Amino acid sequence: MDALPLIALVAVSAAVAGAARRTPVPAPLVLVAAGLVAGYLPGVPTYHLDAHVVLPLLLPPLLYTAAVDSSYLDLRANIRPVALLSVGYTLFATVAVGWLAYRAIPQLPLTAALVLGAVVAPPDAVTAAAIARRVGLPARVTTILQGESLVNDATAITAFKVALAAAVGEGMSWGEGIGEFLLAAIGGVGVGLLLMVPLHWLRTHLKEALLQNTLSLLIPFVAYAAAERVHASGVLAVVVVALYLGHRSWQVDFATRLQEAAVWKMVAFILESAVFALIGLQLPFVLKELGPVGSGEALGYAAVVLLAVVVVRFVWVYPATYLPRWLSRRVREREPAIDRTAPLIVGWAGMRGVVSLAVAFSIPLLTHDGAPFPARNLVLFLTFTTVIGTLVVQGLTLPVLVRALKIPGLDARTVTLIEAQAQNDASEAAEARLRELLDDPRNTLPPPLADRLRSVLERRRNSVWERLGAADPVTGESADDTYRRLAREMIGAEREVFVRLRDERRIDDEMLRTLLRRLDLEEAAAYRETDGS
Repeated sequence: MDALPLIALVAVSAAVAGAARRTPVPAPLVLVAAGLVAGYLPGVPTYHLDAHVVLPLLLPPLLYTAAVDSSYLDLRANIRPVALLSVGYTLFATVAVGWLAYRAIPQLPLTAALVLGAVVAPPDAVTAAAIARRVGLPARVTTILQGESLVNDATAITAFKVALAAAVGEGMSWGEGIGEFLLAAIGGVGVGLLLMVPLHWLRTHLKEALLQNTLSLLIPFVAYAAAERVHASGVLAVVVVALYLGHRSWQVDFATRLQEAAVWKMVAFILESAVFALIGLQLPFVLKELGPVGSGEALGYAAVVLLAVVVVRFVWVYPATYLPRWLSRRVREREPAIDRTAPLIVGWAGMRGVVSLAVAFSIPLLTHDGAPFPARNLVLFLTFTTVIGTLVVQGLTLPVLVRALKIPGLDARTVTLIEAQAQNDASEAAEARLRELLDDPRNTLPPPLADRLRSVLERRRNSVWERLGAADPVTGESADDTYRRLAREMIGAEREVFVRLRDERRIDDEMLRTLLRRLDLEEAAAYRETDGS
């Protein structure tokens, strides 16, 4: 098996994504465009999306990294709008888009149209997270969009299975379809609940960060495979486990957290880059398979389906946003007032992604009685154009919409004040604990070392408050910024000496690595990033 095309895909997509960060265009759109162009360049290998690869191998880690960074408390506080979108909207879009496509496209029988509806129903988790990070959406809107995209794949995949069974002639009744949905949902959540506690126990009892992070990389695949083995939703199992582990990540030791954050950031970057590039690379394959339908006619159908997808989302979002508040006083009392811009943003942020394409490619060539699947190639084409259309049209205009609506972000001074107060409370608790420990004869320290503990604590407390004060008139730095810069310069001087000693053969490479790691940790402590990146 030739691994070079895969290596080339990862390398080139990562390079394009890195370059895209220097442009105002969101990286997903640049990657899709690059894939569209690359698909027609001579010498570029054929990359074919396979549902048997994308769903069990690419989807679990992408879902896991999105869910583990989500807030369980925020999702729980917004469970009603998240459920209305991830379950209600996805089922509504399956039926509504399918019916509209059936009425507008003569080549599509109703069963195949419902398959198309299920395929294009779910907005994509990767796309939602990537766009939300880039445009700086309000916190509650971001939570709702991320929560929707974490769960809606499970709803859509189950709806797809039911519609597909009808389309290939396996004859699934409404009762059987509902049973299939309940089994997938309840089973997926159940598997996640069964796995999350023992997996967390393992994470907290493994003593080496390398072993803990190896387990972390395996967790999404284990959860997905375990759920799928019992015909439950692997998507929901991964999300449940990831939310639990993310909520309790503070119980894992610091070395694991530092290493895990770096590992998953790299994994997410590589997979997201490759996934968006793969979307664009499917164009030659989709056009080749389009068959007898003329390109002009097919593009007309594509415009109809894209318009239906966009309009149907608004048809659901506005009533789902306002009706519960009008009908229930309890909802009005428990939930914050709705900003008028929120449903507009949620309605427009409906970009589709790789899951839709992967599921579409899993449609069989033949029905149960051996006949060709009706309009399979047209369904593939319409799925592709819907994904590309939503990514380009909505992805490009969403930042413009957010700016035009002049949505206020969190005031930086207010955020810093909240952070400073939290740090002050924590420092007071640490001071009390330090006094308690130093009063114990077993913890006797020389005065300089005890003073060092106090000074480190005091600097940590003051550093946030200093960001609220005036900057240095010459450098523009706060005192904390100057401290970090000077500490970094000192550490840099030490690092140069260690390297020179190694070059002079006065220390060996193993000792150099030990000394440099110690300096790296010192630098990380003295010059940590305030944004957590």
